[in-house]
Amino acid sequence: MHEDTSLTVGRVKRVLTERVVPAIHSKRVPLEIAAHQLPGEPIAPADGLALDFEPFSAGSMWGPAWGTTWFRVRGEVPAEWAGKKVEALVDLGFDVNMTGFQCEALAYRASDSGPVPIKSLNPRNQWLPIDAEAGQAVEFYLEGASNPVLLDYHPFLPTQEGDIQTSSPEPLYRVRHMDLAVFESEVFELSLDLDVLLELQAELPETSPRRMRILQALDDALDVLDLQRIIETAPDARAQLAEVLAAPAEASAHRIAAIGHAHIDSAWLWPVRETVRKVARTTSSMTTLIEEQPQFKYGMSSAQQYAWMKEHRPEVYARIKAAVAEGSFLPLGGMWVESDTVMPTGESLVRQFSHGQRFFEREFGIRSKGVWLPDSFGYSPALPQLMRRAGFEWFFTQKISWNQRNVFPHHSFLWEGIDGSRMFTHFPPMDTYNSQLSGVEVAKASRQFKENRVATRSIAPVGWGDGGGGTTREMTGKASRLADLEGSAKVEWKHPDEFFDEAKAELTDPAVWVGELYLELHRGTLTSQHATKALHRWAEQALIEAELWAATASVRKGAEYPHEEFDRLWQIVLLHEFHDILPGTSIAWVHREAVEVLTKVVADAEELSTAARTALAGEGDRILRFTPTSVGEGRALGAAEAAAEGETATLTERPDGFLLENDLVAVTVSAEGLITSAIDKATGRETIPAGKPANLFQLHQDFPNMWDAWDIDRYYKNRVDDLTQVTDISASVIDGAATVLVKREFSESRITQTIVLRPGSRTVMLQNDVDWHETEKLLKLAFPLDIFARETLAETQFGFQRRVTHVNTSWEAAKFETSMHRFVLAQEDDGFGAALVNDSIYGYDTSREVDGDDVTTTVRLSLLRAPRFPDPDTDHGHHEIEVGFVIGADAAAATTEGIALNAPSTLVRGADEVAPLVGVTGEGIIVSSVKLADDRSGDVIVRVYEALGRRASGELTVDFPHSGIREVSLIEDDLDDARTGGALSLRPFEVRTLRVTRA
Repeated sequence: MHEDTSLTVGRVKRVLTERVVPAIHSKRVPLEIAAHQLPGEPIAPADGLALDFEPFSAGSMWGPAWGTTWFRVRGEVPAEWAGKKVEALVDLGFDVNMTGFQCEALAYRASDSGPVPIKSLNPRNQWLPIDAEAGQAVEFYLEGASNPVLLDYHPFLPTQEGDIQTSSPEPLYRVRHMDLAVFESEVFELSLDLDVLLELQAELPETSPRRMRILQALDDALDVLDLQRIIETAPDARAQLAEVLAAPAEASAHRIAAIGHAHIDSAWLWPVRETVRKVARTTSSMTTLIEEQPQFKYGMSSAQQYAWMKEHRPEVYARIKAAVAEGSFLPLGGMWVESDTVMPTGESLVRQFSHGQRFFEREFGIRSKGVWLPDSFGYSPALPQLMRRAGFEWFFTQKISWNQRNVFPHHSFLWEGIDGSRMFTHFPPMDTYNSQLSGVEVAKASRQFKENRVATRSIAPVGWGDGGGGTTREMTGKASRLADLEGSAKVEWKHPDEFFDEAKAELTDPAVWVGELYLELHRGTLTSQHATKALHRWAEQALIEAELWAATASVRKGAEYPHEEFDRLWQIVLLHEFHDILPGTSIAWVHREAVEVLTKVVADAEELSTAARTALAGEGDRILRFTPTSVGEGRALGAAEAAAEGETATLTERPDGFLLENDLVAVTVSAEGLITSAIDKATGRETIPAGKPANLFQLHQDFPNMWDAWDIDRYYKNRVDDLTQVTDISASVIDGAATVLVKREFSESRITQTIVLRPGSRTVMLQNDVDWHETEKLLKLAFPLDIFARETLAETQFGFQRRVTHVNTSWEAAKFETSMHRFVLAQEDDGFGAALVNDSIYGYDTSREVDGDDVTTTVRLSLLRAPRFPDPDTDHGHHEIEVGFVIGADAAAATTEGIALNAPSTLVRGADEVAPLVGVTGEGIIVSSVKLADDRSGDVIVRVYEALGRRASGELTVDFPHSGIREVSLIEDDLDDARTGGALSLRPFEVRTLRVTRA
């Protein structure tokens, strides 16, 4: 009997690593290799198999960064291997520590009907099944992708390898071998027996009987294992382990619902085109694993990734469809991509759901019951309502476990949004979406599960992500051993829908978390890659406006509504909302393409709007103002003749600067271009505290401890430079607007700012043209306000969220950089406040200072950053950022000004005014969108919401022949007991979608 625990553990580890695992493949013979390196972009598999191949030998280098090399591999199964299971072993130069982040390959075999995908090859999955008998020929092809390693052991070194335009042409990888080998199944099973028991005993109490018996069984197994005859003695060794592996789990054991998974970022440290191939490689492996192990279930989200397979890899897609039909390959999430949920508009999130669910229903005849978002950088408090109104029943994520400071108190709970809607939500307590089903992970799930007193189950997404190939046969082997094993949680492959049904049934009174799921990390994602963010915002609005005018032209003039074109353009926008594209955390290649593609989307959407407006206006010489929102004057959501401009703001030059004035406000701009006074004339209130000017550009050192493009760490505030020097300042009245032009130069950059006060407006517009060439800096625009604001109101989807300005607790202190959409408002209890509206930014911070009787609330907007990883030139170049300073604002004024800035009216020469299709009455009720129904029926869809956080009553008016109005779901499904008619009674921040049936 062996009693020294450490000796047993050390003995098992060495034998497993050095003897058992190498013996899984016994006899080996080399294969014949030929290769063809492509000079440019990837080609179709059929073309790859038809290439001319040159001889290639193991030990040779291959593959420059982002290149593709096709290998043709041939051989013959030796006659003496008759009756043996044969596999190919391929090592393209893999590093197991870089799984998903280096070279990969997809294996094909030729057939009369074309290339047949086999499975992927990657650092953790270097084998291929061989369907050949002894003496038969073997031939397969490899599409090798030589992606460079960008996330190395020190992951934050600037590199030019992140764009094919700047990467090195030198080969990166050396083929180590391509062999045929005999697969020894008993040795493989022994390796899993030893691995599971070794990991299990490490998590058990040190002197527990169960641990002691496992250790004894391990010693007994190794005592009968002849290290020079592993294959022959493996069955005897396994027999010694059979009893401890058969001991059933305790009745109270935690239950883990395992789901095969491969979190594949739709772009990140690779371009979109490479994601297409990563999906093809991984899904080929997963369908192969499903065929071999029918109990295994694999889940994949993102309709976009399925659509890519349908378009680019139909041979892979056919296997996916077959596995979906069998119920083993599970479409999850109901979204077009796993998007960011903080920055997209409400309409974008609606389209994520509608395009995702429409695709899954059209292709597979199913709908997703839940939203699957393991890895996004915080979650909007508007999301619970949107999920519920889109028909979802549950929400899954994991990312909040990354919090820097506060441990989230729940794993299964109800999440309550800004309108009071609640959604059943689960976070996996093993804190990963790439589980290997290791002993540590399984024990952690049991130990950390916050609801252990009243619930018994959690989810484990199992598999290597990002091209690592998903779930492996080693993981499924572990799962079978952990199904019912003493000392461990019980593991079962299960559809997440089934898990959530069971979890809700046993957790009858779940805890409630109210408000945003704020991620205490990755705060820089609100600012990095401004050009991507700005173009995305503009593309969203351009499409919403194009839908309005196209619907109006269809109803009024019988024009064709371009459904297919809208679907195409929206799907491009939705792809770029992926949580590593819109947040600005991808390589230079991704953002270079994003700027190009989104610029084209804006242009195409504007072309659709122009065509519709032209059709509506007709030929004539009247100047018509088309207003695309429900908050404008005149014919909002339609067009009226533009009124002649009559009023003029005044500009007075003073020794210390300029006074800009109209009937509503008086604003003083200093000789340094700073706003030193902003008076609301109706109340006489001064908005700027004495000696603390606003419109102050501030430059911070910005070098986080980790995750350069992702993070802003709180110590960035310790160093700041106020940019008060001007190189030139001038003022004039232009088209009735008082205008001050300010030019600044600092470090390597320049800012040209135009300060504009128009007649009849309480908003000072700040048009910023920035030529930015900084390194590891953060540019803020500060507004100290003579306002005692207990909280800020920051717009989110279909409403706003309140955030306190104090830091009483660690939860508030962690929110030192937070999100907004079109506005942030600081307001006193009596309703007086000031708002900042913008056209392209998302991050801000707030502080409150008390000096005697004076209280100053400072709101600072985050304009630009300059991190160096993964894009060493992040944000370098020219940016246009427009900000509005709204003096004497409340929530209604902030909402109106934010909408007006982002959706301005358009002047068109024509003949006819255009009556709006629909209108709304009721204070605070906003029309979000007007479009034709997705089902091509010609019905008109109108989405409205309450924007001010209070109950509202009003009416939807319709100005075209119709036979009825009824409420539908957010994605236009019919509802049981749907409310009908145009009367509107909305709860605070409620969203309603109405279908107007054409007569």
